[in-house]
Amino acid sequence: MAVEKNKSKAAVHWTKRLECPVDENANYHNTLWCNRDLIPIPPERRTWTWVGYFGYWIIAGVNPTAWAAGSSLLALGLSVGQAMGTVVGASLFIAILSVVLGWMGSHHYIGFTVLSRASWGILGSFWPILNRVVTGTVWMGIQLYWGGQATVIILSAIIGPKFAYMKNTLPESANVTTQNLVGFFIFLFIFAPTLLVRPEHLQMPFRVAFVMIVSTIFGLLIWALCDAHGAGTLIHTGAVASGSVLSWNTVFGLQSFVGAYGTGCMGQSDWTRYARTPNAALFGQAITAPLAICITALVGLLVTSATYDKYGATWNPLLLLLQIQQQSMSPGARAGTFFAGLGIFASQLSLCIVLNSVAAGMDLAALCPKFINIRRGSYILTVIAVASCPWTYVSTSSIFIKVLSSWSVFLSPMTGIFVSDYFLVRKQQFHLSDLYVGNSTSAYWYTFGLNWRAVVAWAFGLWPLLPGFVRNVQGVSSGNGWDHIYNLSYFYGFLSAFLLYRTLFYLAPMERQTGSSPFLLEHHRDGALDSSSSQFSKHAEV
Repeated sequence: MAVEKNKSKAAVHWTKRLECPVDENANYHNTLWCNRDLIPIPPERRTWTWVGYFGYWIIAGVNPTAWAAGSSLLALGLSVGQAMGTVVGASLFIAILSVVLGWMGSHHYIGFTVLSRASWGILGSFWPILNRVVTGTVWMGIQLYWGGQATVIILSAIIGPKFAYMKNTLPESANVTTQNLVGFFIFLFIFAPTLLVRPEHLQMPFRVAFVMIVSTIFGLLIWALCDAHGAGTLIHTGAVASGSVLSWNTVFGLQSFVGAYGTGCMGQSDWTRYARTPNAALFGQAITAPLAICITALVGLLVTSATYDKYGATWNPLLLLLQIQQQSMSPGARAGTFFAGLGIFASQLSLCIVLNSVAAGMDLAALCPKFINIRRGSYILTVIAVASCPWTYVSTSSIFIKVLSSWSVFLSPMTGIFVSDYFLVRKQQFHLSDLYVGNSTSAYWYTFGLNWRAVVAWAFGLWPLLPGFVRNVQGVSSGNGWDHIYNLSYFYGFLSAFLLYRTLFYLAPMERQTGSSPFLLEHHRDGALDSSSSQFSKHAEV
């Protein structure tokens, strides 16, 4: 008996030790639904100003997706002018989307994870959360891999030919070279400590990063134009497609570009919840975002055109720098690639945090708030991303990357549901405390914790897109009706789910559908947890 009692005490002791830290003098405790990173951000932690969000959108806007936009659109048969027009249109839509989806965070100080409970139900929220965790994990692996490539460029410039032309000692089946693996783990080693920095303290590092990133893209532009004595011939490419084919390809390019930024936009509230004032994020979202995206796309187009004759059509700046080092290791080439690689290194480091670790870390925290916070969730995410061997699907699985790039067909209806729920159904109001109560007393419990209206709206926004999605992945699209619907996938998924969700609430309204009440920390102490847990168990048995 004494031994069992000691074991029980030890288990309780270690369970308490493993719980997430609680702020000093806090009048709340970690519960099944609540911890420091899930509660509405208190005033002392709302540190982000417009400058921080300006830097955020420089980091999010200046990335390989925007850089390679010209490649994707020219491949669809558009002219350079038409491609840039499409980028401008898409960037304006992205700006509107980020403002709308960030509004919830900057006015209620809660993120995507908790907002999901309002529209999907306390238990149903795990579905959109898991969707984002899966995509976040895969993209984290990809971003870490490209960060490793930036590290290879830097080391090759410093060490010289000995590293740049390092002999590969790994078998072909490894799908990665010794050089790339060294770069990957060095980048990972540098990245890991950054996860210790809380989101409210990331403004200064992001400012440094955006200065390095902007300097890099304009440095590459000046070098490319001077080296080629002009913009090259690719910039004069005319439209290859015409008529209805051109029209549908333009629409597809537009929605694909919007969809590529859709996941980041859907999680805008994860960052706007740290805003010092409700409008602090607006300049970054409405002005910086479209400008950064458009300028990056234009620079990518000009650099690729100017370097086309010498290095081929290289639409990824990392691959361009690697190509330069393969052709020359002169002092000038080493110096230039070092500084450019350093800028891209900073970009990848920041992208891993901005688009993956914070968002997915908070999502993982929702699965077990007593023991997982953003910091711990970020490390779990990183471990899984590394264990997935991202170089395998980056190097060999073009179908996998195509599926991942088209994943917005699953996320766009969710985005429409979030916007409809907040602006049309809730009238921009929440019963905040109810978002942290896991029983039928919550305004967001719905039916056994699940809002069936969200499920129906999401399914309706998704199923017509699946035939075209499958055909696109298989490469057998022929321009039939299913393909045309898929060409509109982001817009169709968003609008159909948006409208149907509101209609279902009109036909089947619920109590406390509107109205607001504050978040009361004392409702989430241990006593409240015990009550919530017991009532939750009763519902689970039913």
